[in-house]
Amino acid sequence: MTKRDCWFWLCGTPDIYREDIKRIFKSYPDPESVFYADKTEMVQKKIISEKQKRNMENFAEDDLFRTVRDHQEKEGIRFIDIDDPEYPESLKMIQDPPYGIYVKGNLPDPELPSVGMVGARACSEYGRTMAFRFSKGLAAGGVQIISGMAAGIDSVSAEGALAAGGKTFAVLGSGVDVIYPAANINLYYNILMSGGGIISEYPPGTEAVAWQFPYRNRIISGLSERLLVMEAREKSGTLITVKYALEQGRDVYALPGRLTDKTSEGCNRMISDGAGILISPERLLSEILKKEIAEPEEKRAEPVLEAPLKAVYRLFGSDPLSVQTIIEKSHQRPELVAAILAELELSGLIREVSKNNYSKVG
Repeated sequence: MTKRDCWFWLCGTPDIYREDIKRIFKSYPDPESVFYADKTEMVQKKIISEKQKRNMENFAEDDLFRTVRDHQEKEGIRFIDIDDPEYPESLKMIQDPPYGIYVKGNLPDPELPSVGMVGARACSEYGRTMAFRFSKGLAAGGVQIISGMAAGIDSVSAEGALAAGGKTFAVLGSGVDVIYPAANINLYYNILMSGGGIISEYPPGTEAVAWQFPYRNRIISGLSERLLVMEAREKSGTLITVKYALEQGRDVYALPGRLTDKTSEGCNRMISDGAGILISPERLLSEILKKEIAEPEEKRAEPVLEAPLKAVYRLFGSDPLSVQTIIEKSHQRPELVAAILAELELSGLIREVSKNNYSKVG
């Protein structure tokens, strides 16, 4: 039995969680000693439960854990324990690092800058637009974007990085093979195809459970040099990630919003308490790269489009439009409008912000 085998066995045993391993290591110095320990004695000393004893023994029987690992590797899933040279140094340095992580795709390149981007699931259109703009601008400058692939700000941040041809990484609150939310299936595979990665401390097959998400937030901030909060209510789960980031010594920035917007209350409070203010992607990129980055001209050049697409695209301003409004204003047949909207969305020029309501990107 190698140390790597023992780590995989211990971290992958069902119903053995991070807190259980911490408790076990108060009595045993390393995973090898746990593997060879008398499990009945561990139960008697109340180090593990009877159920955990059975699970440990079952997972070790007939080298079942090796069979499981071989299957995972065939599925493109790697297990990296905390003693592995590939384990991220930045993650190893946080207060409570995971003992092992599962990775599908790649890990962030430690030689490149990285930022974590988090925010409200039920975000506003302002939050979505700014998250996309910042992630796209930073990724275009070579910054890696790390998020949780949750609905709202997390997903938009990943999409912005992909739109720039950059690298983005998702830390899940489920196993790396469990796509959550299921609606993000295309985003999940786009992240992998772009050279990014999916990361989790939970074994493959682990379903998304509410209590697991706050713990995964420490990994998002742990892999990031800076944390950007794009939108958050005053009492928001996003602020858990901020707490971890501050404990880890990361720089935290917040997107300012109107005082009357509930979704900006948390960000405005953070700025009042001393967080950095997000003014533009270019200004932040200049700070990260320590060189001047030119701000773009205020007016965005209109894309070159064929006449029917241009006629519909020009209808969009700062506010979202319903499909019915677009049909009425463009004087086009409904089926033609549907086709045009699909093409504009595929081109990254508009996005569906709610059912049958579209907004201009950027």
